[in-house]
Amino acid sequence: MRKMIIPAMPAVLFAALLGGCAFGPPPQPGEPMAAVESRLGQPSARFTAGGETIAEYGAGAFGQFTYMARYGADGRLRSYEQVLTDEKFAGVKLGIDDKTSILHTFGHPAETMYLSRRDLEVWSYRYKQSGVWDSMMHVHFSRDGKVREMMAGPDPLRESREGFF
Repeated sequence: MRKMIIPAMPAVLFAALLGGCAFGPPPQPGEPMAAVESRLGQPSARFTAGGETIAEYGAGAFGQFTYMARYGADGRLRSYEQVLTDEKFAGVKLGIDDKTSILHTFGHPAETMYLSRRDLEVWSYRYKQSGVWDSMMHVHFSRDGKVREMMAGPDPLRESREGFF
């Protein structure tokens, strides 16, 4: 007699594991900074801009998620969102956005490089393109620090090597 494998079991196991790792519900607008940080921990970076405090909760160089918490001058949460998304990247304005605005919007990049032939600095962010594909968004800056172009492509660390020689 053959053993039957139940396909739903991985989903149940995954849900159980996720439940153990969750912080509970996400922070809600109006919560004080101290309450948010007591639940989420210290941010990986903190910025100030125009009376606003921005706290970056990045997943590091290999993560595909970065959450940004934005607080008003009163120290209360205004918004909390996952920023490495197609929708957020689509809002970048070429020739207008710069390194500071990109850093305050997306946090620290996973990788940086310099393209000497084109004289462009590139910041690369790992993310799930269309919520599915392991990708990297490459943001190219000219010498004056302005965004000149953006390009999405596969994440070489997560590409399948199967089927190659």
